[in-house]
Amino acid sequence: MHSDPVASRSADQRDSSRESRNGTAQLDAVSLAIIQQLQEDGRRPYAAIGKAVGLSEAAVRQRVQKLLDQGVMQIVAVTDPLTVGFRRQAMVGINVEGDVESIADALTGMSEVEYVVMTAGSFDILAEIVCEDDDHLLDVINKRIRALPGVRSTESFVYLKLKKQTYMWGTR
Repeated sequence: MHSDPVASRSADQRDSSRESRNGTAQLDAVSLAIIQQLQEDGRRPYAAIGKAVGLSEAAVRQRVQKLLDQGVMQIVAVTDPLTVGFRRQAMVGINVEGDVESIADALTGMSEVEYVVMTAGSFDILAEIVCEDDDHLLDVINKRIRALPGVRSTESFVYLKLKKQTYMWGTR
């Protein structure tokens, strides 16, 4: 008999996720524990994860694949942009006239844009940009972002030094 509540769940309770009313996946405790294990080390073997969460290696493999297929998580190599040839990073605040989502969609199609956030506050959109150098950054901002219909203004915040970047916010 297991005393661990994660390990002692029934087969039905161990189903990795179900959709909530708003269409997002509701994750059970086992799936959350698997995600946490992978956030600590994305290369952790499925057998080691299984031991930690009380599942077989095969069950962990199936759960991980389902989480990937559902878009709940990604497993990627995170690099330091400076070491792979990208010497300039910036956060760009964008003010939009009209439809914010269409501008956000256009930004997501740009390879230099790492993430796009629609916000409430001084800017309608924040976009992180990673470029090879200042000329590349100028080209992206001036000729591509500012050229989008509906972009009213931009303000750039050039990174001088990145002190912390983490993907270890855990699960809830």
